Amino acid sequence: MNNLLQFSSLKRFIQSRWYPGLFQWAAMLVFAVIVVELVAGTVNPSRNFGTSMTWVLWWPAIPVLFLVLGRFWCAVCPFGKLSDLVRKAVGAERPMPRFLKKYGIWFIDFFFILITWSDHIWGIVESPRGSGYLLLLLTTMVVGTSVFYERRTFCKTLCFLGGLAGNYSRSGMLALRGTPEICKGCKTQSCYRGNEKAEGCPMFEFVKTMDNSADCNLCGNCVKSCPNDSVRIFLRKPTSELWGIGKPRMEHAFLAAVIMGIVFVQNITMLEIWQQILGVIGKVTGTANYNVNFTVAFICSMLIPIGLLWLAARLTAGSSQPKDAVMKNFIRFGYAIIPLDLAGHLAHNLFHAFTEGKAVWFNTTGLFGYPMSGDLAFASTGVVQLLQYLVVVLGLAGSVYAVYRIGGRASWRKLLPYYALMLLLAAINIYLFSLPMMHRV
Repeated sequence: MNNLLQFSSLKRFIQSRWYPGLFQWAAMLVFAVIVVELVAGTVNPSRNFGTSMTWVLWWPAIPVLFLVLGRFWCAVCPFGKLSDLVRKAVGAERPMPRFLKKYGIWFIDFFFILITWSDHIWGIVESPRGSGYLLLLLTTMVVGTSVFYERRTFCKTLCFLGGLAGNYSRSGMLALRGTPEICKGCKTQSCYRGNEKAEGCPMFEFVKTMDNSADCNLCGNCVKSCPNDSVRIFLRKPTSELWGIGKPRMEHAFLAAVIMGIVFVQNITMLEIWQQILGVIGKVTGTANYNVNFTVAFICSMLIPIGLLWLAARLTAGSSQPKDAVMKNFIRFGYAIIPLDLAGHLAHNLFHAFTEGKAVWFNTTGLFGYPMSGDLAFASTGVVQLLQYLVVVLGLAGSVYAVYRIGGRASWRKLLPYYALMLLLAAINIYLFSLPMMHRV
């Protein structure tokens, strides 16, 4: 594994005060403009700079950023920088509450599901005001948390994007670790505690024992503070972390399955047959209320991959296995869904990026007094569909290989239920992407 910090210019930049501050302040400036435009700009989502920057550019780019750069976005995120500023100015620096330490990932899972559900109930994406108020609500949560608690407690345990970032970054190509031989003799623990050169890890990570990238923001604090030059930043094979996780956790496996279900429902609600589907659900529920029927569809979409993963785990847990074998299989092989999650998320948002992408340029020029209009598409629907199919196939390859490695390179017959699961999830995605979709923004 090559250490990118062997490049002296890169190492000096990361150790300087310009990193990640240069990116953070740029992101803060853009974020401020976005919030103002969302709250006070036009209510037409296709003409609003904030809407196009958030949902047409940023949201489709997020899975790519996590795959290529790990959680680098979290290092420059405006919410994270705001948390640091508030904490340094008026923070009480109290320890993170025990219940957040224990259940923080579940809170993140819950908030991610809640925000996705809320989008369809209150039309957050289609409403600049709704998007703006959501960002202001998150800002309030960040400020409130930072006033009372140490480091980035909000980012670690409450940020709705945290679970997504953690799961996706496990498949990422960029990772930060310590050098075991050097860390073993370290007495200072500067990477965690901090020193005069930099604060301790904002995400409560200890480089010496860190074996995954789920919570590493690549903020560079440990690179600045380590007195032994132990920290390495290196490139690795995508998805390689998924089959070497020391302590698999239910929260991560659960979220991996849930994300797949959310990708399904995001696609289904954009299909021309969505109203017919609502009609069928309405016959079962006995009401035409959209909120009720969408909630039923939303829950069912999440339960489908959860149930399928549980079935695969049950089929591979023979009668001679321990009683908790099904649960262990569910958790271990749940991580194998993550590459398909990434692919489904990216493929879905390719539709927005390539068929609405020019809105980013048009609305940006409009901010400077040069309004432009015209066809928003960069590519035809047919081209976008081909790209979507390709992305899903690549995600399928990543998930299938992850199953193979998690299973200890066992025979294909032993792992057949998991291979079948990945093929089925990929097939469902490809089928949904083959159907005509409507724009939401």
